[in-house]
Amino acid sequence: MKRSFLKKTLSAVLYAAVLLFAAPPAASASDSGYTVINPYAAVDWSTTGQFKANLHTHSNVSDGSDFSVMVERHYELGYDILAMTDHATVDRGWTRLNVNPLITFVLNIRDPGSRPTPLSEERFAQISAGADRGARGMLRVPLGIEHNAGSFDSTHVNSFFTDFGDGYLGGTGYYDYILGGVEKTGGVSFINHPGDYARANGETPENAYNETGAHNRYVVSQFAALFKKYGSCLGMEIFNMSDRTGNDRILWDKLLMRVVPSGRNIFAFANSDAHSLSGIDTAWEIMCMPSNNLENLRACMEQGAFFACSRKINNAAELARLEAETGLALGAAWVAPAGTPQPKVTRIAVDETADTITVDAVNEKIIHWVADGKVICTGDTIDLAEHAGAIGSYVRAEVWGEGGILYTQPFMLKYDGAPAQDNTPFFDFGIILHIIEQAFYRLVEASRLLSCLQEMALGA
Repeated sequence: MKRSFLKKTLSAVLYAAVLLFAAPPAASASDSGYTVINPYAAVDWSTTGQFKANLHTHSNVSDGSDFSVMVERHYELGYDILAMTDHATVDRGWTRLNVNPLITFVLNIRDPGSRPTPLSEERFAQISAGADRGARGMLRVPLGIEHNAGSFDSTHVNSFFTDFGDGYLGGTGYYDYILGGVEKTGGVSFINHPGDYARANGETPENAYNETGAHNRYVVSQFAALFKKYGSCLGMEIFNMSDRTGNDRILWDKLLMRVVPSGRNIFAFANSDAHSLSGIDTAWEIMCMPSNNLENLRACMEQGAFFACSRKINNAAELARLEAETGLALGAAWVAPAGTPQPKVTRIAVDETADTITVDAVNEKIIHWVADGKVICTGDTIDLAEHAGAIGSYVRAEVWGEGGILYTQPFMLKYDGAPAQDNTPFFDFGIILHIIEQAFYRLVEASRLLSCLQEMALGA
């Protein structure tokens, strides 16, 4: 009896030890499986159209080329969607232009006497209907604006679908006024080329947004706090112009790591930010929609059912990786050869039973899967369980071909042991300048002379 009891007890202890040391931790993603929040879940890939958009464009309403010429050139190049986003000037229509004289004069110093040319009613109707383009019209995004006139260092924000911010001079270093105003009045927004004002454009990829520095820690914390606070701020530009903000993919990943655990996504935008004809068509979005209308466009933007695309890469680390993988000589700054077919996603499939995400594409050479800012695998399918040790709260795909690069929006992941929400408090020092700025405006409004001068300058 004693011998049998000891034997059973020893066996139980050994069995428990095997379970304790051989089994994977309970928090492992492969134990519990993943819930994938797919921004493309509503897309029917067999019927949905893919529409080319530019959501950041300037004209001589502020500091760009002639208004009608800019619109016509996008139409000629086959754009399906266009937003005119002049500085501090809401786009209220393409046939009767909203113009703030002071802003036009100050920002268009090159030709201060020029007057922007609107479209005729007849021509606007033709473009909207695609009458001379096989019935493929170009959609005007209403009430576009870039909020930043008079800003010394930042607050470059584009917004749409709300008549807010017209003629506003200021905003230095403090985004809350703009993002809060857009949200309260029912619009949507995204943050433009943050690298320009985060001291990141001149840095090497290794040093850009390196959080060992106090400034970089502040920048990352600032944007993370803004995205958590304002759901109507849908995301940020990861490409702008000829990829002048080449390190902003690094910032995007750092922000995703901070923000996704709180339950919200940050969508990638890519735009030419063209001020002249030569600047058009360097970067764009592809919107996945049943048809090209405003209701579908807003839903597409808010769901993240679109791709950020570029024909240029100006990031040495990304190009070195591509060279090693493809054997092609791409150099330190790569431009897709003219006329080369661009990558196109034809289907995205999520299989939560198998813990896989698949991206099917054409004209691609390689697909990277990125988690926490690192490429964790290549190929059209990622097995999440297989890469559990490298995955945090999201994965995203980069589809590169010789005709350009395309970025999916992040797939947010929920599973046992996922990264916890970061609730570190943040104080935005930009509010100090904002208070001074608002005090100045109150002084102007209280002065009859200054108020009259302001009204004359803004054309009120």
